Amino acid sequence: MAETGTAPEYKKYQSYHLNVDPEQDDKATEIKLCHFSRPHMRAFHCSWWSFFIAFFIWFAIAPLLSEIKETLDLTKQQIWTSSIAGVGGTIFMRFVLGPACDKYGPRILFTVILCFASIPTALTGLVSSAAGLAVLRLFIGFAGGTFVMCQYWTSRMFTKDVVGTANALVGGWGNLGGGVTQLVMGSVLFPLFKTGMSAETAWRSVSVVPAVVAFSTGVAVWFISDDAPKGNYTDLKKHGNMPEVSAAASFRSGALNFNTWFLFVQYACCFGVELTMNNAAALYFREEFGQSTESAAAIASIFGWMNLFARGLGGYMSDKLNETMGMRGRLLVHTVCLLAEGVLVLVFANTPNLAGSIVVLVFFSIFVQAAEGTSYGIVPYVNPPCTGSIAGIVGAGGNTGAVAFGMGFRQLDYKQAFVVMGCTIIASSFLSVFIRIKGHAGLVCGQDDHAISKGTLSIPEPEVGAGEDDDEA
Repeated sequence: MAETGTAPEYKKYQSYHLNVDPEQDDKATEIKLCHFSRPHMRAFHCSWWSFFIAFFIWFAIAPLLSEIKETLDLTKQQIWTSSIAGVGGTIFMRFVLGPACDKYGPRILFTVILCFASIPTALTGLVSSAAGLAVLRLFIGFAGGTFVMCQYWTSRMFTKDVVGTANALVGGWGNLGGGVTQLVMGSVLFPLFKTGMSAETAWRSVSVVPAVVAFSTGVAVWFISDDAPKGNYTDLKKHGNMPEVSAAASFRSGALNFNTWFLFVQYACCFGVELTMNNAAALYFREEFGQSTESAAAIASIFGWMNLFARGLGGYMSDKLNETMGMRGRLLVHTVCLLAEGVLVLVFANTPNLAGSIVVLVFFSIFVQAAEGTSYGIVPYVNPPCTGSIAGIVGAGGNTGAVAFGMGFRQLDYKQAFVVMGCTIIASSFLSVFIRIKGHAGLVCGQDDHAISKGTLSIPEPEVGAGEDDDEA
C-alpha cells in the first residue's frame, strides 16, 4: 500500500491502495480499473455506475416512443416536445447541483436524485396524453443532473495528471447507459414483455424494471462510498478539516468566469448532440429507412456504445498532450474533435443508404464522445476552488444544446436539422481561441506558468465561508 504524508487532524483512512499526493489533499496519482478499494476507486466505480443507471432511466422511454406515439395517437411535434422536456428539466438541476456538490459532496446528491427519478420512471405506464408524457419526462430528466456529481467526484479523488482520463472514463461509461438502454429496453425487455401481453401493455409495464434498479443503486451508493479521499464532507467539517462553504458564492465565482461560458457553448455542441441523438436515432432509422422498433433501437444503440472507449480516449489524449504542450495541448485536441464531429454530422445528413449511415454514425459518435472527454479535461483548471459549480454550468450547456437542437428536429425535416446541427458545431470549435485560463497558455498565444501548470490543483472548495449567501443558492 502507498503510505500518505503527514496525517491531518482527521483522516478516515490512514493508508490507501493507490499512490496519492499529500500536497493535493491525498488525491490519487494513478487509476487502477480493476480495484474497488475505498476511497478513490470505490468512488470511481460508484460514480460511473450511478451515472450509467441515471442515463439508462433517463432514456429508457426513447426506444419505445414509436409505440407510445401509435397508442396515444401523437404527432411528431408532440413526441419532440416530450423529448425537449426530458432534457430541458436537467438544465435547472445541473445549475443547482454544481454548487450543491461544493457544499454537500457528491454522495448524498447521487442518492437523492436517483431515488427521486426512479419514481416517475416507474409511473411511465400511467401516461395517457401528450401533456402527461411531457410532464413525466420532465421529472425523469432530473436524473440527467447526476452528471455533475459524476465529474465532481473524480475531480475530487484524482490529481491533475490523471483527472482528464478519470473524468472521461466515468463520464463515458456513464453515458454508455444511453446506448445500452436503447438495446435493452427496445430490443430485449420490450419484446420479452410483449410475448405474454399486448404491445401497449408491454411498454406501459417495462419501465418498472429500470426504476427498481435505479432506486436500489441510489441507496447502495450512500452506504458504500466516500465523498473525498479523507472522508465524508460531514465528518471533515465536524473535525474542522473543511470549512463550511457557500453554495451561492461558489456559483457566483464560477459563473463570472468567461471560460465557463465558452465551454458551456462547446459542451452544448457535443453532449447536447449526444442527447439529441438518443432521442432521435431510433425514430430516424425507423422513419427514414423503414426499420422495425426492435431493429431501429438496436442500430440507435450503436451511438451510445461508442462511450465504452471514445470519451475515455478523448480524456486520455487531453492528458497526454498536456504532458508535452500544457494547456495548449488540451485546447488543441478539444478543437480538433469538435471540428471533426461537425463535419461528420454533415456527412451523416447526406448519406442516403442504411449501411453508409451506420458506418458514418460510428465515426460521428466517436468524435462526439471524444469532444466530451476533452471538455472535462479542461474544466478542473478553470477555477479549481469552484470546480463543482463550473462542472454544473458546463454540464447544463449540454442540455441547453439538446433543447436547441431538439427544437430544430421538432420543426424541420431530418436533413435540415442535421445540417443546422453540423454547422453550429463547426462554429463552436473556434471558441477555443478565446479560452484563456489564468496561469496557462491559450490555443494561439500565451505561455504556461510553470509554478501553476506543474504544481497542484486546489481542493475544490469555494473561497467564501458559509454565511447569509447560503440562502441565495
